[in-house]
Amino acid sequence: MPTLTLLHDGRVDEISVADLARPTISPEQVESLLGWELKPEGLCQGYMCIPVDQDDLVREDGLDLRVLADALQRPLVTEEKHAVASLGASHHDRAEALDSLDAPDFTLPDLAGNLHSLSDERGKKVLLVAYASW
Repeated sequence: MPTLTLLHDGRVDEISVADLARPTISPEQVESLLGWELKPEGLCQGYMCIPVDQDDLVREDGLDLRVLADALQRPLVTEEKHAVASLGASHHDRAEALDSLDAPDFTLPDLAGNLHSLSDERGKKVLLVAYASW
């Protein structure tokens, strides 16, 4: 059974999937990795439950990752060739981050290889320049 690398919530997890083109995740992995439990009333986390059409979500080999992402309102990008999937933050989490106006911290090397973190510059005016060749 192929292995899919799942990037989510700042973590990297390896999950076994039957089909890389239409990946599924076991209900146990949804609970242990993402914190959601599948119940008759829907996907639940603590006292909050999201109703889902379980006929679409549940397949014989697990929960359809794309339907799960849609139900949780989290963007999902999959790359079958490299067996990787990235589950982004929910709309609610992104909205909270935008409301706070705090940029997420990251660390990158300069041309000399010295590491610089955005958090080191808190309270200072910073100009970030991003470039991509594509």
